[in-house]
Amino acid sequence: LPMAFRDVNARRHIGLQQLSSLASTGRTFLGPMKSHKFIVDETTNQSTLICSAVRLIESLDLTSAVGQLLNETIQAQYKEFKTGMSTLLFLVGAWSNAVAECLQQNVPVPAIVSVMSEGLNSCCERIQCLQIPIHDVKRELCSSRAGLKAFESKTGQVGRDGLTNPWSLLCFQRDISVTEEVIPLNSCSHQGDDCNFNKRLFSPLAGFGSVASVVKAVGDRSSSVLPGSGVTASSCITRKLTHSRHFSSPGKSCFSSQQDNFQGYPSGPSADLCGCCGLGHLAMALSHGNQTSVKLLQSIAAYQQGRAECSGFSQINITEIVTCCVLGLPESYSCVSPGFVTLVSPEQATVIKHLAGKPLRILLMDGDLTEQYRHLGFNRPRNVRTILEHPSPQGGRAGDVWLSKMSDVLMSFEVNLVLVKGNVCKNLLERCIASRILVIGCVARDVLRAFGAATGAQAVTYLSQLNASCIGTGAWAELWKAGDGRAVDLGELVPAWISAGGIPLLTAVLTTALPSKAQLLQDQFWTLLYRLHHALKDGKVFPGGGAAELLCLSNIQALAERPGRPGNDGAVGKLPGPWLAECKSIVLQALASGWKQYLSVVLCNTAKAGSELEAGASVDHHLQKAAACGSPSAYILEEFRRGGVLRGGSDPFPDPVTDLKVCDNVAAKTEAWRRALDLVLLVLQTDAEIITGPRRNQILNSPVSSEFMFL
Repeated sequence: LPMAFRDVNARRHIGLQQLSSLASTGRTFLGPMKSHKFIVDETTNQSTLICSAVRLIESLDLTSAVGQLLNETIQAQYKEFKTGMSTLLFLVGAWSNAVAECLQQNVPVPAIVSVMSEGLNSCCERIQCLQIPIHDVKRELCSSRAGLKAFESKTGQVGRDGLTNPWSLLCFQRDISVTEEVIPLNSCSHQGDDCNFNKRLFSPLAGFGSVASVVKAVGDRSSSVLPGSGVTASSCITRKLTHSRHFSSPGKSCFSSQQDNFQGYPSGPSADLCGCCGLGHLAMALSHGNQTSVKLLQSIAAYQQGRAECSGFSQINITEIVTCCVLGLPESYSCVSPGFVTLVSPEQATVIKHLAGKPLRILLMDGDLTEQYRHLGFNRPRNVRTILEHPSPQGGRAGDVWLSKMSDVLMSFEVNLVLVKGNVCKNLLERCIASRILVIGCVARDVLRAFGAATGAQAVTYLSQLNASCIGTGAWAELWKAGDGRAVDLGELVPAWISAGGIPLLTAVLTTALPSKAQLLQDQFWTLLYRLHHALKDGKVFPGGGAAELLCLSNIQALAERPGRPGNDGAVGKLPGPWLAECKSIVLQALASGWKQYLSVVLCNTAKAGSELEAGASVDHHLQKAAACGSPSAYILEEFRRGGVLRGGSDPFPDPVTDLKVCDNVAAKTEAWRRALDLVLLVLQTDAEIITGPRRNQILNSPVSSEFMFL
């Protein structure tokens, strides 16, 4: 087989250069003030707005071996954590450049690999002292709230801002009259029209001007009255915080226009956030500036905790959460709706209108609803060649017999609603619409499982397996309605709401007027959801804002000054003593440069530094103060408790309102570091790239053909 061979481990390492080039495209994804990118599909001319490393890498044409390795690394991080990909991508680029500089200074490859690996392991062990147990996070954040309340009492800045405070547990909206009694969430019935809460939605983004009443948060026994309005509201209302992950300045809230119409002010004693759901505090600390998702997640956490009748911290059940993106509505209509919200065609919407208000018999299909579908593991008879699987003696169209048979089966069991995990035959779908049977395809397995538990339905693989015991009852369907109570008909696709009594399923309905932003909103929501999930799973978090990276830099300084031979590699041990010490210093500084560049770029992206040079000087200043303190970890934790680790003296908002505490995931952050360094060192130790197949001729005629040896 013709091959082309290229030496990639020369002093200008081609693989490291490719890594650096690919990673440089994601520099603006760091920090809370991310810069979005448009990805344009040349074939369809459609554009998508992205703000994550995983979507960026998916959109690039990664034909090189290095590019494919980078894609696999980021996909592995995304699959396991759903967060940390931007950090991984940036450190891959920073450490690739640093290692390339080590090669330029003739540092042996074994020394680079050994010292960097040891340095990272040492840093991961060192930062364990920064971990904050989850049960302490609430106390830490409540202390921050106490400072904010003191600030408010001095400045008198209370009132309307408190109505949209993301730190407090958001209240749930119900369509009830002003005189109707306010009821706790977990006492709502899930059947019929007894509780409009389950028939509609609870919206953390809805304006308060048109709200007739507000339901108290679960566990909150106190309430306050809005003067002049006769509206009872949850007392879990405090000052609004608009800060983001690291150092962003406060801007005008996207909800301020809705608040302008509301003139009431809370009266009575202020709410104690400690009595609210602790997940609200943690979600805000992990939000990194994503307020819309925070409010949705706080609503989800309150609902799930209310159902479990538990208090304090608990696990978020991700399997009971789905998303649906509705195009054509402002983002302020985003909400959380009990049950399953999905998009259907106008023809299916007509069927839903006919079925509205009626109890439905539901069927669950664990596979495709097509004639050709066979379950996984199905083996056809050997030595048999199938010419036509279902011949039609009557001479009709192929498949007509199957269509008629399947339609008869559904009607014989009086099925009204069919949820299918896979695809649905188009012709069968049309027949079902004509028979007023609602069929929804591409439904997630978790959704099928939730409906099965709530209705008693048992999933089947083929309609031929259907019997009376497989049919579930107690489901209902209607068109989804926005926060103002009006049905949404956006033309091509219509949002529909399907639910059942006692179903734990929740749908985060994400609305936007920009189709290109739909994927972005879903990515942001799931990222925050998994951050909270992993924080609860780990049982601890890191203080955010650069705390872990700063302690790593301090630890690297200590390692560089510590005598001794780094690493355990035999080749490293053969180096002369003075040369070994110099190699150690060079490699450790290369490792530290990745974290220093990370902090510098974050400071620049958040406009806390005018240039990377200024940002680097700020980082060095904090390192000096940490070293002078005698205990760098104690200094960093104290700075975190005071409001932020890398706060600059030139901060235009040096007050408690902007100095907010943020947190990072433990496992996701350290694993992103390890994956980034492992990828760089893997490429570093690769000495050749061998290309086989038709690309040989392309390379032969390309400008880089001189770099290859053709075999």
